[in-house]
Amino acid sequence: MLRTHTCGELRKENKEEKVILCGWVSSVRKSGKNMIFLDLRDRYGITQIIILKDLIEKLSFLDSIKPEYVIKVKGKVQVKPNPNPKLKTGDVEVLTEELDILNVCQDSLPVEVTGELLATEETRLKYRYLDLRRQDMLENFVFKQRIISSIRNFLDSKSFLDVDTPMLCRSTPEGARDYIVPSRMNPGMFYSLPQSPQVYKQTLMVSGFDRYYQIAKCLRDEDLRGDRQPEFTQLDLEMSFITKEDIQEIFEKMLKQMFKEVLNIDLKIPFPHISYKESIEKYKTDKPDIRKDKNNKEEFAFVWVDNFPLFEMNENENRVVSAHHPFTQATEESWEKLDSCKTNEEYLSLYSESFDLVLNGVELGSGGMRIHDSLRQNKIFNVLGLSDNEAKEKFGFLLDAFKFGAPPHGGFAIGLDRLLMILKGKDSIKDFIAFPKTKSGMALMENSPNVVSDKQLKDVFIKLDK
Repeated sequence: MLRTHTCGELRKENKEEKVILCGWVSSVRKSGKNMIFLDLRDRYGITQIIILKDLIEKLSFLDSIKPEYVIKVKGKVQVKPNPNPKLKTGDVEVLTEELDILNVCQDSLPVEVTGELLATEETRLKYRYLDLRRQDMLENFVFKQRIISSIRNFLDSKSFLDVDTPMLCRSTPEGARDYIVPSRMNPGMFYSLPQSPQVYKQTLMVSGFDRYYQIAKCLRDEDLRGDRQPEFTQLDLEMSFITKEDIQEIFEKMLKQMFKEVLNIDLKIPFPHISYKESIEKYKTDKPDIRKDKNNKEEFAFVWVDNFPLFEMNENENRVVSAHHPFTQATEESWEKLDSCKTNEEYLSLYSESFDLVLNGVELGSGGMRIHDSLRQNKIFNVLGLSDNEAKEKFGFLLDAFKFGAPPHGGFAIGLDRLLMILKGKDSIKDFIAFPKTKSGMALMENSPNVVSDKQLKDVFIKLDK
C-alpha cells in the first residue's frame, strides 16, 4: 500500500505517529514564504497538511502544486492548536517530512470539484469523472451502498438466493422496445437485452429455488425523463408457495429494517392498501400521494395499490393487451368470467392479482401473483391474439416448464434508483447512476452510441438502410 491511513482516518489518538497519506489537493494556502497549508482529500475525508520553511526551500516544486494534483505525503501527526469542528479530522494535522507529486492536473477544470456547481448537465456528464469527485455525488453512492447492503442482509436472513440471470436473451413483448444484439454465430438472428428478468425468475421457481432475488440491470428502449434511463437497477425477487400478502409483508419488513439502519426512521408497517378502482375514483390516479390526505403527516407515505386491471386497451391497434405482463394471475372472480367475455369492454372489466407500491405519489415498483398453469396461460395468450403456435414460439420453454410441476408463485420488483432519488430528495435518478445517459440516450463521456466499421457490420451480416 502506498498509504498507511486514509485522509478521513486520523484523530488525536494518532498524535506523534509517522503516517503516509495519498490523495487530491483540495486547496492550497500560503503563509508568506515560510509555511504552506494543503487540504488533502480522498473518498474518506480531508486532512490538513503543513509544509514548513526548511522543506519549502529544499523542494522547489512545491510552489507548483495546485488543486487536484495527486500527491503522497509522509509526516508526523500533531494536534492542532485551533481545531476545525467542521472536519472529522479537524483536531489534527500532518507535519510534512516528505512529499511526492504522483500526478498533475491542468489549471482550469470544466466541472467544479469543490464549491458552487456552475457546470451544465451536459458538461457534468462529459467530464463525469470530475463530477463524481464532488462530495455530494460521492455521498449519493455511499448512501446507495448502505441501502443495497441493508437489502442484501435482510433477504439473506430470509433464505433468498441471489441468482444472476442472462443479459443476452430472446426478445419478448414486455411493454417497451427491446435493445437487440446481432448474433455473429447465428446469421440473421438476434439476442435481446432484458427489460426485466421476468421469465427467468419464474423458471427458477419451477426449478425449486423457492426464494430468489437479484440486484438486476434492466434495459428498455423508451422515451426518457428524470426518473427513466435506458439502463437502470432493479431489486427483483420471486417466491413460491405464497400469497400476494406474503410478498407485500416481506417488502414492508425489508423497508422497515432499511429505514431504521440507514435513515434512523421508524417506518410504520403494515402500509395502507387501496384498490386500483378506489384509487382512480378518489385520487384520479393509480399513483396516489396519500400525504395529501388530511391526517397524514408522514414524510415518506407508502401505499399499496391492489388489483390492477388484467387488460388495457391499445388504442393504436384497437385491441386489448396485458396491463402488466402476460404472466399475471387474474383474480378468481375474473377467471370465472374470462371464458364468457366477448367484447373489449368485458375484457377490460377483469382484474388481476397484481399490485404497485407507491411512495409520495411515485410508483416504486410492481408485482403480483403469476400464472403457473399452462392451460390458464394459454387462455391469456389467446385473448392477446397469440395462436398456440405463436405462444409456443415466443414462450414455449416457460409453457413447457409449467407442465413439469410449477408451484404457485409471485414476485415484485422496485426501481432502486427511483427509491434512492425519493429518499434523498433529488429530481433525477442520474444522481445515483455512475455513468448515465442524456434524454436522447447519449453517453457523453465516452461518446456512445457510435458508428461501427463496415467490417463489424459485415461480421454480423447487417447492411444499413438509413
